[in-house]
Amino acid sequence: MTRIELAPEVLEDFGRFIEHMEKFDVADVASRLDEIVQAIDILAHSPSIGRPVKGGKRELLMGRGARAYTALYRYLPDIDTVFVLALRNQRENSYKPRR
Repeated sequence: MTRIELAPEVLEDFGRFIEHMEKFDVADVASRLDEIVQAIDILAHSPSIGRPVKGGKRELLMGRGARAYTALYRYLPDIDTVFVLALRNQRENSYKPRR
């Protein structure tokens, strides 16, 4: 089974999602976050499932509508590890810049 590693910045992305959902009084914040985590877990069995993007990275599309998110990741088959680099809501124009 492929190992999954989350970049520290991914926690900031989750924090941004939580703030946004709380701002708009979303009732099921925990279940929505759980949906994202479950979708990322699919990469443990199918690390190449995401669409290829530039720089040897891939994007995993998760959910739809207001619950649609994208995970940017890189899969390194030599060490059988997926590195999740960033998350964004699909309504966002791009991934948030990192310092």
